[in-house]
Amino acid sequence: MFACGRVVFLVVVTFLRTVQASTDAVPCVAMETCLLPCRFSPGGDLVVHWIQEKTKHNVHSFYHDRNQLGAQDPSFRGRTALFQDQIAGGNASLRLTGVTIQDQGLYKCYTGTNERTMEVFILLQVNAPVRRVDIQQAEDSITCSSEGIYPLPGLTWSTRPPSNRSLWSPTVQQTAQQLFSISSSVPNPAADLDYICTVSGGGTNRTATWARPTSINGSESGTTIPCASLPAPHTSLTWRFNHSHTILKQNGSSYKVS
Repeated sequence: MFACGRVVFLVVVTFLRTVQASTDAVPCVAMETCLLPCRFSPGGDLVVHWIQEKTKHNVHSFYHDRNQLGAQDPSFRGRTALFQDQIAGGNASLRLTGVTIQDQGLYKCYTGTNERTMEVFILLQVNAPVRRVDIQQAEDSITCSSEGIYPLPGLTWSTRPPSNRSLWSPTVQQTAQQLFSISSSVPNPAADLDYICTVSGGGTNRTATWARPTSINGSESGTTIPCASLPAPHTSLTWRFNHSHTILKQNGSSYKVS
């Protein structure tokens, strides 16, 4: 008599639910620090991967309770950090320093636990505002210029009092860092007009004014030279002698006298 036995194998399959969040746009300023937000539902065996979508480069990884930067792309080396004390609570936001124009684009924050996985997409938008506008006279022309701007800037001229003089087209150049510089010159400026140059770009506008020459009478005890300026706030003020020698410069609350 033979006895038959039956062995039963029980296979348990666990399916992790993947949750995708909508894409959020985050504006950042070039060469400054930017925060890319990423929230997730806390759980055990946490894995975090930040990926730059257009290149598939690894931006930052975290698992086994510590940062894992062996696969990090060299362009992000030394520029990324997570908030270590907040990860366990569901915050995988990325701190990116020294933001460049090349950094802009779509990023994916992947988080995985023993309960679920999540994908959050962030669209990083980078701009470089107009920080200053320089205007100066050289021989028989007035030149207005600005640099380090993104995206493509614009430059316009106006006069005070208004005139029907022709507009002067600007020249634009782009650096290897994809930042723009812009300049324009007014040939043979009229002696009875003030020339106002406005540069716009990166969500900002800055203005510089070339005032017509004014004759004053001085004395041994001194004299006051008037200077009518545009309404505040001012970013800088420069006094020059004979168009070239700088005698006073103001940047914010700081003064430098030559």
